[in-house]
Amino acid sequence: MTELETAIHAARAAGQLLRDSYQLPHDIRYKGSINIVTDVDRASEHLIYDVLQRAFPDYGFLGEESVATRACGEGIWIVDPIDGTTNYARSYPLFSVSIALEKTGRTVLGVVYNPVLDELFTAEVGGGAYLNGKPIHVSETGELGKALVASGFPYDAWTNPVDNGAEWWRFVKSTVSVRCDGSASLDLCHVAAGRVDGYWEIDLEAWDMAAGALIVQEAGGTVTLTSGAPYTPYMRSVLADNGKIHTAMLALLK
Repeated sequence: MTELETAIHAARAAGQLLRDSYQLPHDIRYKGSINIVTDVDRASEHLIYDVLQRAFPDYGFLGEESVATRACGEGIWIVDPIDGTTNYARSYPLFSVSIALEKTGRTVLGVVYNPVLDELFTAEVGGGAYLNGKPIHVSETGELGKALVASGFPYDAWTNPVDNGAEWWRFVKSTVSVRCDGSASLDLCHVAAGRVDGYWEIDLEAWDMAAGALIVQEAGGTVTLTSGAPYTPYMRSVLADNGKIHTAMLALLK
């Protein structure tokens, strides 16, 4: 199988695990005041790791639940076994499996799978973005006042004054509405599919956004840091939109 086929196989297999365990009791633990992890997060990551490493044993692996990053050779897989764990643990049906492949510092492949809706978002560099095999494109909305946007809050919002609250309020006053879906990778894919016009968030990890950001770019959208600086999944923030409202969104964030 190709790299993309392998990533899709791993995402679908993990998605089946999530569906099978979705409404069962879970062993829930806390990595912080409100940042939870379940037994299924760990099981999902082990499953994905096994599939990817069997097919590409020389590639590295960076997963949310990994103790450490395995040294990489030709490439490194960046994996979130459940993006939206809080939603999953509450049987709130909005979560995903996210798998990206990075080579020489560049994300070259992204797969995000929503197992509840059976929606598979995929992209490879230069190949466009797809939802269940059909091409997708960002929206044509050109005015911030007519835009639907999405965002979220950091896990340490209780204690961190940089909590995205002021930014959220500015967008509430300037857009049609703001959504808080609890899954960064799905928010990015919803930008790519034109369901929302823009998305920003702070205090993210690489596994939250690497796959989704590529899917937005391949769908014709614009992705930067929230400062406007060039995007990298390792700088903990993202601003993604259809490209037509990027300047206006940056102005509000600044």
